[in-house]
Amino acid sequence: MACSEPAGLGLHMTHWSTRSLARVASHRGIASISHATVALILRDADLQPHRVRYWKTPVPDDTFRHKAAQVLWCYENAQALAERGEVVLCLDEKPKIQVLEPNCLTRPMKPGLLEKKEFEYTRHGTVNFLAKLVVHSGQMRGWCPERNDSANLCALLPQLLGDHREARRIHLIWDNGPSHVARQTRDFLRSHYPHVRVLFTPAHASWLNQAELLLRAFGARYLVRGDWASRLELIDHLESSWPEYNLLYAHPFTWSWTRAKMHEWVDRHRS
Repeated sequence: MACSEPAGLGLHMTHWSTRSLARVASHRGIASISHATVALILRDADLQPHRVRYWKTPVPDDTFRHKAAQVLWCYENAQALAERGEVVLCLDEKPKIQVLEPNCLTRPMKPGLLEKKEFEYTRHGTVNFLAKLVVHSGQMRGWCPERNDSANLCALLPQLLGDHREARRIHLIWDNGPSHVARQTRDFLRSHYPHVRVLFTPAHASWLNQAELLLRAFGARYLVRGDWASRLELIDHLESSWPEYNLLYAHPFTWSWTRAKMHEWVDRHRS
């Protein structure tokens, strides 16, 4: 039963739990069984119907192989490129961060008592956050554009790339977001920054962008459990937080998925 979908038994529930398995088993004429016994049976069989894991698999075609190889080459050679005057950058956005303010003050932690937060809150809009990662150093820089579109991105590119005006070449890695692939962005980079080599991650493979790891690490330390009374307060917080992240946490990410492993993965899936 645990390995079949409930719909196969004429039920409308979407998944199993130990209690639902025990209850349905008793309704189907099996001797009465407790959910604790069901849990033991599932544990012995190494089955976990109460858990699920999502995945997003890119199409392992030649386009994926080519684009992924370009990105992975940059990661493998980031330090060597930096030593000869080139820099590898990753860029990603965290759009529409909700500005939430609890309706009552948070009660701080005390001996024997957890911190308590009010369940009800007031919304004060959203804030966009754009983050740049310098791959060879792990240093970041952040901005809060008014909108997550091509016009705002082009307005920030001079600041984003200006930190590296001495670089002989810039390898810029980002995903296929609308503001990245827009003609306005492409034309702006081609006209003003011909030494920038733009690399797009393959479709459905934005996880190849190390800036996603950066935003996850940054958000866990500077956004989770945060309260803000206005958009301006959150913007001030974000603009003050990324320098602190650089001081306390910044380091190059350990990236283990090499081009060789990628080619093995593609060959295995295509076969």
